[in-house]
Formats: sequence, C-alpha cells, structure tokens
Amino acid sequence: MDRFADRAAKGRMTAFSLPQDWQTALRAALVTPETLALQGFLDAELAAGKTIFPPQDAWFRALELTPLDKVRVVILGQDPYHGPGQAHGLCFSVPPGVRPPPSLTNIYKELGSDLSLPRPPHGFLEHWARQGVLLLNSVLTVEMAKAASHSKKGWEPFTDAIIARVNGKAEPVVFMLWGAYAHKKAATVDGRRHLLLKAVHPSPLSAHAGFLGCKHFSQCNAFLVSNRLPPIDWTLPNVVP
Repeated sequence: MDRFADRAAKGRMTAFSLPQDWQTALRAALVTPETLALQGFLDAELAAGKTIFPPQDAWFRALELTPLDKVRVVILGQDPYHGPGQAHGLCFSVPPGVRPPPSLTNIYKELGSDLSLPRPPHGFLEHWARQGVLLLNSVLTVEMAKAASHSKKGWEPFTDAIIARVNGKAEPVVFMLWGAYAHKKAATVDGRRHLLLKAVHPSPLSAHAGFLGCKHFSQCNAFLVSNRLPPIDWTLPNVVP
C-alpha cells in the first residue's frame, strides 16, 4: 500500500477513489503537499456537515467514464454547478431531468449550427464521455450555493497533472478551450502535436462574441479523422439511462 492509500485507509483523509489507470498515472500527484492539504480541507468540510457538490461518489466521474488511453478530446470547465441536483462530475453536464443551464444551451445551439444536430431534450453528456471526451472541471467540488468556494484549495494542481498526462499521450488529442480560464489552464499543452481550439466561453454573457459560429465540433472531427482516429458522435440520444 502506498503512502497515500495508507493514510486514507487509516481514516485521516477522504479517500480519492480513482479508476486504476488514472490512479497509476496520477500516483505522484496524489501525494503532493497540495493534494494532501486538499484532502484535509475536504475532510473538515464533510465533518462540519457542509453540503458538497457533486456527491462524493461522483467527484471523479469524468475519469471513470473516460480512461486515459481512450481520451481523444478534452473539454475544460472551471468548477461544478453549485445548485442542488445539477453537478454530477462532468463539466457542463447535468443529470437527466435537470434543465440544461444557459451555457449548455449555447453549446447545443452551436452543435445545431455546426453539425445540423437536433437539440437534445436533456443536458446529460455521458454519451460524449464514454466515447473519449474528457469533460474535466479544473476544480472538482464546490459547496452548495457558494460558487468557486473550493478554488485554490488544491484541486487546480491536481487537474493540471491530469492535463499533463493527456498532453503526454502519443496520440494527438483535441482540446476544446472555451473562455480565458480554459485557455490559461491548457497553456502548457503542446500545440504542435495536439489541436487547441479556442473560443470565448459559451455563457450568455459572451457566447455571441465568438463562441457561436466557432465550428469547433466539425473541426474536432476533421482533425481526428485526419489522424486516423474515430470521430466523435456528438448526437445525444433522446432517451437516457
């Protein structure tokens, strides 16, 4: 048992339950001072009875659905939705039955314009994640009704390590970077090997300044096909599990 797992097993920190491939890839990141401090912070928040989103079993849902060796596309978000029932571990996505937030609505508008796809009746993006689209927030938890409350607590260097491992893949990956925060987050990605698609954020405050009309979805698939990789089926099924 490694040092991280040993301390977690003894109950002194919240165990990070990662899929085995990501556990191996991120072993060094799991035992940094920043990650250990993050563990202590999350322990204290849970012990104090704070409501944290998403639920603890969904903190690493993006990694569970998208193994490292299957990653073909990365979409970066900032932190989870902080309203009840919204966050479930995938950036921009909401569970079945939850109304799609405004940014996701604009993503659907661009999908329709770019690929002539019908707007889905839900905001559940697991179909993308299961195809190799890593829907990664920079910060993986948040306190209810307190946006960005878990920023600068240790998540950012941990998710930087995730991006670094994807950047190190032999196969080219598409990074879809929406907004200045995502641009900065991926600043170390090698644009000579990977495709970096940049636009403003799909928020209603900025979408009309360059997100709508960016054609990132068709550009993504063209790049994948040109590198003999399967394109992403961006169509979302009407019926979700």
